[in-house]
Amino acid sequence: MKKYSLSKYSLVLGLSAILSLGACSSDFTELDPKGNTSYENYWKSEQDAVEAANSLYHMMMQDEMFGRGFFWYINASDDMVTGRLNATADNIKNFNMNGDENYVNGIYQNAYKVIRRANDIITKVPGMNISESVKNRVLGEAYFMRGFFYFWLAHTYGDNDRNGGVPIITEANMSQLAGSYKRPASVVENYDHIVKDLTKAAELLPLFTQYSTDNYGRAHKDAALAYITKTYLYWAQYDKSKYNEVIKYADAVTNSGSGRTLVNTGNPAKDYRELHSYKNNWKSEYIWSVNSGIEGGSILPGCMLENKGWGAYNGWGYYTPTEGLYQEFEKDDARRKVTLLVFGDELTYFGKTKRYSSENSLSGLQFNKYMYEYSTEDALGKFINTNGDKPTTTYNVPLMRYAEVLLMKAEAQIMLGQNGDEALNKVRVRAGLAPKAGATMVDLKHERRVELAGEFANRHFDLVRWGDAKEAYSKPLYGRIHKDRSNPDSPYTVSEVWKARNFDASYMHVWPIPNRAVQSSGIKQNVGW
Repeated sequence: MKKYSLSKYSLVLGLSAILSLGACSSDFTELDPKGNTSYENYWKSEQDAVEAANSLYHMMMQDEMFGRGFFWYINASDDMVTGRLNATADNIKNFNMNGDENYVNGIYQNAYKVIRRANDIITKVPGMNISESVKNRVLGEAYFMRGFFYFWLAHTYGDNDRNGGVPIITEANMSQLAGSYKRPASVVENYDHIVKDLTKAAELLPLFTQYSTDNYGRAHKDAALAYITKTYLYWAQYDKSKYNEVIKYADAVTNSGSGRTLVNTGNPAKDYRELHSYKNNWKSEYIWSVNSGIEGGSILPGCMLENKGWGAYNGWGYYTPTEGLYQEFEKDDARRKVTLLVFGDELTYFGKTKRYSSENSLSGLQFNKYMYEYSTEDALGKFINTNGDKPTTTYNVPLMRYAEVLLMKAEAQIMLGQNGDEALNKVRVRAGLAPKAGATMVDLKHERRVELAGEFANRHFDLVRWGDAKEAYSKPLYGRIHKDRSNPDSPYTVSEVWKARNFDASYMHVWPIPNRAVQSSGIKQNVGW
């Protein structure tokens, strides 16, 4: 489903029967009666079913979701700092929140909007007189998107402790009275439900390689299998037996028949540079991404670009790397230059060669992964949105890559006392590094950090689930303070750019649920917030 197809059906939001009559309610507890004639008459044609499926993807491209919404939580990690002064962003990073912060207070409700749309499809489509292939695909998309958004809700807001999980709203109970939904006793109930949804999706959906190009961007079998893998990985922090399922489903991705493999021609620098570009949007490594283009998609590339883009484009200057992340890379790791820019690094920007410097970056560094589309003289309008207030590019921002599937398998094997070298070393060798023998969790944590830096893989939650967050956040974060910030050759001192934080693992392992959702639904707020 190319970006433009999504625009036609999802961004215009012409599906009033779906999007206005309950499926797009502002809160999952605001459930309008479904006896409305227009709503009932909508579910007749194959086009109705396809448009309903298209509506599931609208929230993927929203700024407050996979533009920068969830990334404000990832920004709490030790890999990055907020690159410019911003009180709201600073409070989120410092765990000084109350649940009303406008950068993140739409995430919870928006996720439930998608879940509600999926519930409508699961309710209505089975009885429609349409082709079985379209029916199965649309239902598979609904199960996938419901499971996918529950995945993000569950680990962001739920636990196996005092809070429990997040409310499970399905086609079976979506018409209950407002305020009647409860939080399950444990997030494990969410993980179990997510696995069931994604399993149904995997059964119904085609492989990505079976889609025509005009359907690129739709959910597919490998995406469902990969998120089953990651759900079990998160579940395993409470039940180590689930690591066996991580291995099983990681192998299912590898052996699905779609040819999943790392981009690796034997030229590490070129491979990793072009991996993070529009050239590989639909290739073997990209399993699930934010379908993006010059008319819409994820704004993350622009969020990471130099504030005001050195006068050529409206970069926003957020999410800047730390010196600690830079130092994590091994000397010969080809990923460093692709991942990070430091003063003096050469880049091509709108057709001109320049050496990196920044008068704005708080840390003196910038993420480079999302810069490829800015390189050509004709980039504006061809690879980059002409609207700098919506700085999307033709690069589909990755949410799940095959490299992460391999690293999840390696982690599970190591945690079970098995040898995880084969999966881990595929990732290392692609980066031009020598393989490890007898890899440990220290090796796995390192590899995950450098391979997935600056991505939605979620370094912050990795630290939380590993039990490493308290120690990591008790240390200040450092950057490079250059004497002349306009000069690429300016000398610098490594200095503290973010104070140490007091991470209280007893409650900061989850984030506060937006207060408007708590108040409208009657569910309890997460303890401590």
